[in-house]
Amino acid sequence: MQHGKYRFIAGFLAPPLGLYALFVVWPFIQSIYYSFTDWTGLSPEFEMVGLDNYRRMLDDDIFWKSLQHSLMFAVALPLVTIGLALFLAFMINVGGRRRKGGPAVSGVRGSSFYKIVYFFPQVLSIAIVALLFAFAYNPDSGAINSLLRGIGLDGVQPLWLGDPGLALWCVMAVLVWSTVGFFVVLFSAGMASIPTDLYEAALLDGAGRATTFFRITLPLLWDTVQSGWVYMGILALGAESFAVVQIMTTGPGGPDYSTTVMVLYVYQKAFRDGQAAYATTIGVALLVVTLAFAALVMRLGRRERLEY
Repeated sequence: MQHGKYRFIAGFLAPPLGLYALFVVWPFIQSIYYSFTDWTGLSPEFEMVGLDNYRRMLDDDIFWKSLQHSLMFAVALPLVTIGLALFLAFMINVGGRRRKGGPAVSGVRGSSFYKIVYFFPQVLSIAIVALLFAFAYNPDSGAINSLLRGIGLDGVQPLWLGDPGLALWCVMAVLVWSTVGFFVVLFSAGMASIPTDLYEAALLDGAGRATTFFRITLPLLWDTVQSGWVYMGILALGAESFAVVQIMTTGPGGPDYSTTVMVLYVYQKAFRDGQAAYATTIGVALLVVTLAFAALVMRLGRRERLEY
């Protein structure tokens, strides 16, 4: 059984590792290399400029604004999304009232229907979601201000995406709405695997919903929550935030760079301004931020594994 074992393992690992190195690792190495050049992205000719792009980045006020907004996305979006998803999943699986002749622990009535409703935004493309909310946020003919006028709040007519103080929060709200359903289903699957005996024993001891959540559900679901936090943070720093900001905001990234995030700034510098080398420099900074975020979450969330 041991004969040729390592050749067998290497034969299976070589193709996927080769593809990963070619399409993931090598582009990262190229990006780091180009960040030390003056490449425009339009010409095959370029020269090495050393650390000039990094010095420029550190003196770039828009970069620091985009970094601040990206960090707000990475902190606020997972916190709100994961927290809301945990609450909804707990109510769907454990938060219902005890019914006569039924199990001691059950979800609210219609829990299967709620799962479908919460997951529905995942069926839609993020581009479609962004377009729908861009129309809804329109200050003149949008659904939100029309609703406010309909209930007699004519004096409350925010500009929403046109207000530098509100635009970023409006974009965050869209990302929460579009992603929370995925985590509700994810956490529901995890909660469904927790033995009901644990909940029944806690109920017999007089524990309430809050106690069962913090003492039973959350500790046993911690690994899933931690993975979801990292995944949501990467989405917030990457493609999801780029899509909604690019489609919904003026500029894009406005007004007055109030919604510019790092991934959008990379795109603008590379494809709008023809500064590919500087764009890769910002991309390297985004890579460092993403890795630091993932490492910080994994480090702070480390705890003894509970089994049942």
